[in-house]
Amino acid sequence: MSIRNLRITEIMIEITYFQLFLFITIIWIITRCIIAIKSKTFSVKCECRQLLVYVCIVVICRFVFFAFHLENGKIPTLKIGFEDDIRDMISFIPFYFLADRYDGWKMNIIGNIIMFIPVGIVWPICFSRLYTIRKTIFAGAVFSLLIEVTQLFCLGRHTDVDDLILNTSGVAIGACIVFFIRRKQKKLKGKHLKEVKY
Repeated sequence: MSIRNLRITEIMIEITYFQLFLFITIIWIITRCIIAIKSKTFSVKCECRQLLVYVCIVVICRFVFFAFHLENGKIPTLKIGFEDDIRDMISFIPFYFLADRYDGWKMNIIGNIIMFIPVGIVWPICFSRLYTIRKTIFAGAVFSLLIEVTQLFCLGRHTDVDDLILNTSGVAIGACIVFFIRRKQKKLKGKHLKEVKY
């Protein structure tokens, strides 16, 4: 083993999905407690609604950071470290899958879109600041970008501009669903009010 490879092995850390799940859960509880203390209010209904955001994060982290296929009936561990050449971990070419039809490329496209549709639905419901489609899509894009940047430190994972585009597309679909329903409800409510007046 070369000295270079030895250094990579020494700094590599393996994390199980349970450990990451536990870490996210602890951070979530601490964050929600700080928010409750600062706002001096606590609502069980609000916290139950916010749990939808927590579920989105936990599920996305499962499929983004860990291999989809099980090994010996278990989720493979996540290896934290650095590749020899960071260029092997990044792809800046948009829609590269159209030129390189790798195995499972269709599933990858569909999976990346579907995985983020709940974000577009849940986030504008849970966060009052996301009151427009644009704000929701922007927030989802930033969340996706954060994930892609984080993957730079994950051995065997790949930071891809296509993932960012597909994930954001999923958020956009979810946001369109929510705001379409809201618009319909607003129209029905306005129509009902007019009928009551007359």
